[in-house]
Order: sequence, then C-alpha cells, then structure tokens
Amino acid sequence: MNRRLLRQALPFLSLAIVLAATFYVQPRTMSYFGLNLMLQYAVPIALATVAQMFVITVNDLDLSIGPFVGLVSCIGATLLFENPSLGILALLSLVVLYGAVGALIHSRNLPSIVVTLGLSFVWAGIAVMILPSPGGKSPEWLKALMTFQMPVIPFPIIAAVMIGLVVQLALMHSSYGVIARGAGGNPKALSRAGWSMMNTKIAMYMLAGVFGVLSGLALLGLTTSGDAHVADRYTLYSIAGVILGGGEFIGGRVSPLGAVVGALTLALAGSFLIFLKISPDWQIGAQGAILIIVLALRALVTYGEQKR
Repeated sequence: MNRRLLRQALPFLSLAIVLAATFYVQPRTMSYFGLNLMLQYAVPIALATVAQMFVITVNDLDLSIGPFVGLVSCIGATLLFENPSLGILALLSLVVLYGAVGALIHSRNLPSIVVTLGLSFVWAGIAVMILPSPGGKSPEWLKALMTFQMPVIPFPIIAAVMIGLVVQLALMHSSYGVIARGAGGNPKALSRAGWSMMNTKIAMYMLAGVFGVLSGLALLGLTTSGDAHVADRYTLYSIAGVILGGGEFIGGRVSPLGAVVGALTLALAGSFLIFLKISPDWQIGAQGAILIIVLALRALVTYGEQKR
C-alpha cells in the first residue's frame, strides 16, 4: 500500500524537488512575481498535455498536437481577431476534424502515430498559409484573461489546478469517464457491454481537439501574436507531461491531475535550466533526463510492488 501511494505521489514529489531546486538556485523566484514569471506558459502547456492525455486514454498517441496549437494561434490572431464569427466557426471545424481523425484511425485500424505524424504537416502547412510569418493580433479579451492578476496566488497556478481538478472529476469519477478509460483498458469488454468503441474514440479525439484549441488560444493571449511554429515543442511536452504525471501508453491508465502537475514540472524545469545558464539547445535533453529519472523511480516502485 505504501509503495502504491508513493507511486501516485511521484509527480507531486518531482514538482516539489524542481521547485525547491529553483528556489535554491535563484531565491528571488520565491515570490508572487517570480512564480508568475516562471509559470506564465504553464496554462497552455497544461491544456496541451490534457489534450494528449485524452488520446493516450484510448491507447493512441498524438504527434500533431504541437502544430495544431500553432495553427489555432494563427487562426486566433487573424480570423478570430478580424471576424469573430468566422474564427469561431474555423475553430469548431478543427474540433470536428479531430473527431474525424479518431474515426478514421479506428475504422481502418491505422497506427495513430503514423496518421497524426502526417497530420502534423497538414496543420503546419495550413498555419503557414494563414500566417506566413509571425504577426496578427490577439483579441483584447483573450489578452486580458491570460494576463489577469490574482491576489496572493498567481493566475497560472490557479488556472492549472482548476483544469486538473475539473478533468479529474470528469474522467475519473463519472460514468462516461469509466467508459472512456475502459476503451483503453479493455476494449473487448466495453464492446460486449454494448458501448461503441467508434463513438468513444471520436469523443476522446474531439475532447483532445477542444483542449488543443484552448491551448492555442491561451498561448495567443500570452504572446499577443500568432506564429505557426510557436508550439512545435508542445508535442514532446504533452507526452512527457502525461508520463510524468503517472500515465501509461497502454491500458487507459492516466491521471488528469498528475498530467497537469507534470506540465507544471516541465514549465518549472525550463526556468530552472535557464537559471543554471544551460544553453537552450541542451534544455530539451535535460528535461528528457528528468523524465527518465522519474520513470526509473516509478519502475523501481512498481517492481517492489510486484515482488511483494
């Protein structure tokens, strides 16, 4: 039992260790302003991570979420700013397309990695067509929302926790959440019970699309302009965040709150590495090392459980 609790606590311990190390290296970050500055991009990363988590829940993997977030940023900075109705229609169409991708993958039994990898080039190409170079403008309401100043606790922390809690309740403590996780854990039993795997996968992909749209809009509110390549790293961040948070690639085993904590850890790790004056070229490798260490600790804990 203790080992199981330790395994569940690993994401939170990882966050605490990175946070403590950051405070040690740069004590001035131990303040409202410091935390707000370090975690300002935590919300879009957390939203992208949750989007990835929905896909992983049904045993698939989305390699297109980064370019998708970039495309949303471009649409938000152009269509949504100039013609809100047309911009909203375009964003809703993207969510429907995400659901169609899920249907295609399931109906043809295609590998999600291959399909979404190809889709990443489609999203990137459309984004470049809409906005060939960084530009456009964020809607004022979006900018105001993402720069909102909360008292005592910075807005990114409140927003990330709320995202994690809402998705945790919806996916882990609702009847449909049980069905969705069953689609990844035991799809045959789900089908025998009369539930449609096709509909479940479409719904999960559409949810991924919704959170991908929210991620792109949140990022636009922070950057205030669109860029087709602004979120290229989000694909790796989202996968790492889900795994850091206790998720697994098979079995429908995910933790929404843990995924958000994993996203916060990655956001903090980036700031920590900057304070250590590590070159940006090496930062992805260093973040990968953090992921490997956490996975190694999880494997040790799991091995201990099995041995007992």
